[in-house]
Amino acid sequence: MNRKIFVRFSGAAIIISAAAALLSGCGNRTAQQQPPPPAVTVAPVEQRELVEWDEFTGRTEPIESVEVRPRVSGYIQEVRFQSGQLVKKGDVLFVIDPRWHQAEFDRLQAEAGRARVQLENAKREADRTTELLTNKAISTEEGDARVSRYEEAKAALAAAEASRDSAKLDLEYTQVRAPIDGRVSRAFLTDGNYVSGIAGAATRLTTIVSVNPVYVYADMDEDSLLKFNALLSGRKLETDGDGKIPVELQLGDETEFAHHGFIESLDNQLDPNTGSILLRAVFPNDDGRIVPGLFARIRVPLSARHSAFLVSERAIGTDQAQKYVLALTPTNTVAYEPVILGPTIGDMRIIRSGVASGQQIVVNGMQRVRPGMAVKAEQAVASTENSRLAKQ
Repeated sequence: MNRKIFVRFSGAAIIISAAAALLSGCGNRTAQQQPPPPAVTVAPVEQRELVEWDEFTGRTEPIESVEVRPRVSGYIQEVRFQSGQLVKKGDVLFVIDPRWHQAEFDRLQAEAGRARVQLENAKREADRTTELLTNKAISTEEGDARVSRYEEAKAALAAAEASRDSAKLDLEYTQVRAPIDGRVSRAFLTDGNYVSGIAGAATRLTTIVSVNPVYVYADMDEDSLLKFNALLSGRKLETDGDGKIPVELQLGDETEFAHHGFIESLDNQLDPNTGSILLRAVFPNDDGRIVPGLFARIRVPLSARHSAFLVSERAIGTDQAQKYVLALTPTNTVAYEPVILGPTIGDMRIIRSGVASGQQIVVNGMQRVRPGMAVKAEQAVASTENSRLAKQ
């Protein structure tokens, strides 16, 4: 009897030991299979003094644009430029056959010479009139006639010289010169073609546009205009050393707003069809990179300088209509933080509310984690663009 009881207890102990060993092994395997916390990259919320800018689509135009037309009629004798060439004011672009105009000038020059001789003769006669009248060598009527002939000779010389000077201008105008500095288009007519110099019907020969500086036109919406005017009247907009409001320009193949200019003027009324007003800015163009007619982005300051919080654009998540960031907690977990966004500055985003200065925000790996999850955080390396913006 006692032996049977011992055997039963021994068997039970073996079963219990085996079960304990089995459970212990499962627990160890479970502990060994638990995955490590996901790795994420975090960066601190930056607090920076800055000016907020709004961007508008703009188009570039030359400050000066001229259609080159002749002032005299004739046949083109020579074209003295290449298409697209930079020219200076006064450079000869076309030569119109000058022979007829030269002949007319020579004829009128001779007419002026003859009128001058006649004037000299009339003057000598008029100078002797007083003496002859005193000696009663001529009648009073003859004396008056001599004086009249002298006055007529003076008028005739003036008319001849005016005609000669007009012919001289026509001769000079046979050389069609550039009226401004700029870049010339192609020659619309070439050697041998007849051109008209009649006012109102003069032939268009080519065009020239100025290249430095250039205008940039942009349409500013009504809300931006009201904000701009309020800042301007309150003297809250920053200006350069000349008291001008700075603006920046980005061309289509550029990633930064590398061109710096200033606001020249705003139009005097809004367009009721578009609800916008035309803004004109001036940009230097020493290297000629800004070509008239380009579409570009123009950036206009629309705030006073103030302190703002910034995070990387990559840190912004969307939860239906709500924007949020994931913040690192002291226990190395992530917390959901709803935020209100401001405009972008480079690859950074202004945060109106929801974060604090220095708070660590997940900027890479958001898709691998969820709020409350433990993470392994690594610090992000500051980009060159952020370093540049931090100096502004």
